[in-house]
Amino acid sequence: MTFKAAVVQTASIPFNKQATVEKVVAKIREAAELGAKLIVFPEATISGYPKGSDFGARVGGRLPRGREEFLRYFNGAIAVPGPEVDEIAAAAREAQAYVVVGVMEKDIGTLYCTALHFSPDGAMIGKHRKLMPTAVERLIWGYGDGSTMPVFDTPLGKMGTVICWENYMPLLRMAMYGKGIQLYCAPTADDRDEWITSMRHIAMEGRCFVFSACQYITRGDFPEDYDAIQGNSPDTVLMRGGSAIIGPAGQLLAGPDHEGECILTADIDLDDVTRGKYDFDVVGHYARPDIFKLVVDETPKPPVVTIGQA
Repeated sequence: MTFKAAVVQTASIPFNKQATVEKVVAKIREAAELGAKLIVFPEATISGYPKGSDFGARVGGRLPRGREEFLRYFNGAIAVPGPEVDEIAAAAREAQAYVVVGVMEKDIGTLYCTALHFSPDGAMIGKHRKLMPTAVERLIWGYGDGSTMPVFDTPLGKMGTVICWENYMPLLRMAMYGKGIQLYCAPTADDRDEWITSMRHIAMEGRCFVFSACQYITRGDFPEDYDAIQGNSPDTVLMRGGSAIIGPAGQLLAGPDHEGECILTADIDLDDVTRGKYDFDVVGHYARPDIFKLVVDETPKPPVVTIGQA
């Protein structure tokens, strides 16, 4: 099985979900015109990763402006399912492609950093909620649970998503390898040079293709009253991209790119996954389950459980 895949290095229109959805739809069409059958977007594409914002938080207290910043961020998030999800699903159907896009998902009063997965027939086939928000993200995002860690068996290969620094959780990676993941999507906000080192390691460890997508966004893309610690010069780069596609032997097939918004593509030969398993299969012939074993709990963990109704 061979096909073309794309990672979309783009900027959100922060806090504006409708405008960002329209941009995502346009980028899906652009990637499809390049022949892409798998299209991966960055973390929190809809409606933005608030790089450099502190939301007025202090140890032991919160400033009133932080509540207003959270309100704006919450209002830019989307419900899943919802009309924005339907628009992206329709774009995936038009493109005849699988699409993975990072969104801010709102559920009652909590935001979740979520990756949505769409199929070429125009369906949202599942989602992954980030299990562990990183550092200050924990102030503004909730925690996912084991019920949203899918790997989808598609005609292109087995596809799943691990978001940003979740990729540094070895047990989560092992859980995904155990599901046979071949197309490992890694939407991120990490634009450091070191990030690509981790992505190449994961490709070799899992003998899988890795699709790392990060935004390229400047201070000028945010509203004038946005309070970013990096400064207020419009051309200040808040995230510098670094998106890439990596093969199962750790080879860079496309990227990393730090120059601006772009779409990176690569031809994917799924047989390379099998070629790589010849001498290393971390959940097969290179495993030692008699010594090490991972137990995964995928049951939902809702805070309210209704036993029965009158």
